Amino acid sequence: MATRIFIDGAAGTTGLEIRDRLADRGEFELLVLDDAQRKDEAARKEALHEADIAILCLPDDAAKEAVILAEGSDTRIIDASSAHRVSDGWTYGFPEITGHDKIAEAQFVSNPGCYPTGFLALVAPLVRAGLLPADWPFTCNAVSGYSGGGKALIARYESETDLAFRTYGLDLAHKHRPEMQKHAALTHGVLFAPAVVPAYRGMLVDIPLHLGAMATDPRSDDLRAALAEFYSGSGVVTVREEAAMPELLLHAGIAAHDGMELFVFGNEGGWNARLIARLDNLGKGASGAAIQNLNIMCGLPETTGLRL
Repeated sequence: MATRIFIDGAAGTTGLEIRDRLADRGEFELLVLDDAQRKDEAARKEALHEADIAILCLPDDAAKEAVILAEGSDTRIIDASSAHRVSDGWTYGFPEITGHDKIAEAQFVSNPGCYPTGFLALVAPLVRAGLLPADWPFTCNAVSGYSGGGKALIARYESETDLAFRTYGLDLAHKHRPEMQKHAALTHGVLFAPAVVPAYRGMLVDIPLHLGAMATDPRSDDLRAALAEFYSGSGVVTVREEAAMPELLLHAGIAAHDGMELFVFGNEGGWNARLIARLDNLGKGASGAAIQNLNIMCGLPETTGLRL
């Protein structure tokens, strides 16, 4: 019997990409509401209760309301918003970091943010291994394709064709910071500098490190080796072995991709390093992650249906 899936917010950017990835999946039956029903609370509540698994592709407040509507049902929920990423009772949906078994057993799974996916993939394993100190004042510079801002930012970039670069979060209180700190088990909040470039999708997350100032005295080669060991069994995350490259590119016309590449670059002697993640903000950073979590929750191979 097919697992019944309801995507609440299926008309948004993330929802559309999830539907596309599920289009040919016979294991699932999609519960679909028409345009009028999508905004009808009673119809949404009925679908949320009828589904085996609901995927919320909604603004934060609407996602919280959807969880309330689902109360009294046995429906399992994957929330792609940022509403529950640091909430008690929710399992953080980053299987490589959280653990596949926890996600497989969870009723409530919160999809990671796109920027935190890159940051945590690099930092969390190295803090756990004792190679990076948990009390280090981490900084993170990142650029993303404009699709990460939803329909409003997509319309802005596609109408204002002279936009070349947009930095934001200038109040230093970006909503992704709490999950970055919590799920990497850091003492201090992350100094986060996000930006948007004129590409529809794609993302680079860059963490510069002054290794020579750390009491743990790590070297860039040690960090790369530890990450390679940590992700050795992953079909989604790849640690590149290149120790030196003249440049790392993000192409405007990149195709949808649900994997993630990790790089460690160091200077001579390895005293300084840049940890960089390259991923699709709509793939492993959003829709691809939701599908990966869905597969795990349904007892299927985690890479089924992913674009790798």
